[in-house]
Amino acid sequence: VALSNCRGFVSALHSQARISFVRVNYLFLTWLTVLVGSWVFYVQYSAYTELCRGHECKNAICDKYRRGIIDGSACSSLCDKETLYMGRCLSTLPNNQSKLGEQANLASLVSQILSIADGNRDGRVSLPEARSTWALLQMDEVLLGLLLQDRGHTPRLIGYCGDLYMTERVPYGPLYGLSLPWPLVSWVPSGLQRSMDQWFTPSWPRKAKISMGLLELVEDIFHGTYGSFLICDFTAVHFGYTDRHELRLTNTQAVVPEEEFRRTMRALKCETDADCVHGVDCQTSCNLSEKRCREEPVRPNLAKACGTLKDYLLRGAPSGMREELERQLYACMALKGNAGQMNMEHSLILNNLKALLWKQISHTKDS
Repeated sequence: VALSNCRGFVSALHSQARISFVRVNYLFLTWLTVLVGSWVFYVQYSAYTELCRGHECKNAICDKYRRGIIDGSACSSLCDKETLYMGRCLSTLPNNQSKLGEQANLASLVSQILSIADGNRDGRVSLPEARSTWALLQMDEVLLGLLLQDRGHTPRLIGYCGDLYMTERVPYGPLYGLSLPWPLVSWVPSGLQRSMDQWFTPSWPRKAKISMGLLELVEDIFHGTYGSFLICDFTAVHFGYTDRHELRLTNTQAVVPEEEFRRTMRALKCETDADCVHGVDCQTSCNLSEKRCREEPVRPNLAKACGTLKDYLLRGAPSGMREELERQLYACMALKGNAGQMNMEHSLILNNLKALLWKQISHTKDS
């Protein structure tokens, strides 16, 4: 009798285990179905609403073009030939007027703007073309994009019509990982998110080339041709890369002219350092005696860039260089104060990092 009861007990446990296993599988499949369904719904809804807004925008733009109010290099393709297809909008942010630094090379900038304004390349800028260009220049992202596109840091402007403008497509983004729609973020466990990030990350030599692009961007906006700029949001979603693994800054709203930043911070009242923050990554300290924010950035662009690249580069780095790469990245992240006061240290760390990465990729096809 005791043996029979024991067998019955084991059988019951086995049945419960099978039921639990089936239940776990069922819950997992249900979760996966909801996840995929939410993703599809989000993508379809976003595409539909963007195309609806794009259709309304196109009608308004083309109406002004046909009435001779505006003109531009993309107007004919958009309104007459209808060979220009509007996929999605890259910017829905409010306009902000950009202010250049004191070192800006205005003559060079004016020449570049006039070249773009002459949309039909007839050697002169008509009144409709001038209206379109003026409308474009009121948008922060357009002006800053023009300043940075010569060095290939931003998507190239390929056409405009009124205040509608088109840039080259950046096929890969964000800079690293997978950008999940916000309704799905809370559904996906952090461990699975990290695994998914790994699946969608390029090989290490390609990551090194992309990282070189970010370091060169930092170098070029540090006392560059058009003044100095601060990157106040190094979030990966603001960066992408091309098929050739060349970095592109896809959201220039993250970039702020240093002179504008200083004026903004001087006007801020504060109680603690936490009150002296601009954007996500730009911060100064609080002058407690005056209850005003100081104007000097606490961390230079390079230190913030290295913080962004640390995990991205160290994961999968060749064993022979990992230790040296980690040492240089931490030295870079330790930079403090305004980079203008430490040109030599800033340049030394930047050049050492670029040389180390270049040594690893110069012999590969990705170089």
